[in-house]
Amino acid sequence: MALKILVAGGFGAGKTTLVGAVSEIRPLCAGKRLAEAGPGAVDGARGAGRGTIPAATMDFGRITIRAGLSLYLFGTPGQDRSWFLWDGLSRGALGAVVLADTRRLQDCFPAVDHLEYRGIPFLVAVNRFPGARPHAAHEVAAALDLDRGTPVVPCDARDGDSGKEVLVRLVEHAGRVHMARLPGSVP
Repeated sequence: MALKILVAGGFGAGKTTLVGAVSEIRPLCAGKRLAEAGPGAVDGARGAGRGTIPAATMDFGRITIRAGLSLYLFGTPGQDRSWFLWDGLSRGALGAVVLADTRRLQDCFPAVDHLEYRGIPFLVAVNRFPGARPHAAHEVAAALDLDRGTPVVPCDARDGDSGKEVLVRLVEHAGRVHMARLPGSVP
């Protein structure tokens, strides 16, 4: 059995980094790195950090929970030009992690809107970036206008343990949401 998890967020929020940090296999990254793409290839990545920034169309990783049960991680595109991929990637997803960079929180709106529209359970993982001012979970939730009960958790996308904790929280949250949707369940 495979459970599909989306890793979403704005461009440069850390999706590729998170998938790479938690995956037990070498992640598949479909796309180019901006250093290879040439000058002027950045899609509004102001404040996205230094160095080579991935401009992957999609990332894929896997975590085996136990024999016969795996999480498949799909890093979604962060650039506007790749939104056509979202419908296919979203189909059959158990839930999603929306990575947030508080320096560019508005970049999360398209992912949040898409997941809410599709009814996919998600949480927001606030990625820690050097120089970013810390914000309380309720402040991030209010700024993103999240539905009550949508978890907001801190995260360091570079740290595999932090990423795995985010995934555990997501699976727990998605399980509660899916159970509440079953016929005859008590709200």
